[in-house]
Amino acid sequence: MFKGLGGMGDMAKMLKSAQELQTKVVALQEEMDRMTVEGQSGAGLVKAVATYKGELKSLDIDPSIFNADEKEVVEDLILAAIKDAQQKAQAANQEEMGKITESLGLPADFKMPF
Repeated sequence: MFKGLGGMGDMAKMLKSAQELQTKVVALQEEMDRMTVEGQSGAGLVKAVATYKGELKSLDIDPSIFNADEKEVVEDLILAAIKDAQQKAQAANQEEMGKITESLGLPADFKMPF
């Protein structure tokens, strides 16, 4: 007669797990605002720092590359350093999110809905 209660208990566990997951994801997203990676180009002549979310935080450009005749080279080095930082940020972001999904027994490539 009360067979449905077992299912309700499972549903309550699922809801609790989903709430815990959401709390972990929110905390991780806040933490990723503070965590940074560094991208480089030109053997370290240009360095770009970005958060794990890919937000550019700073650029460090060695003064030795400031030569008016090499403006395009400098621009390319800056773009390359930014892209390197953004790629590293994306990889770090995916790794951190993967840790959460693995802790829940989900596939590593599971995409979070939030």
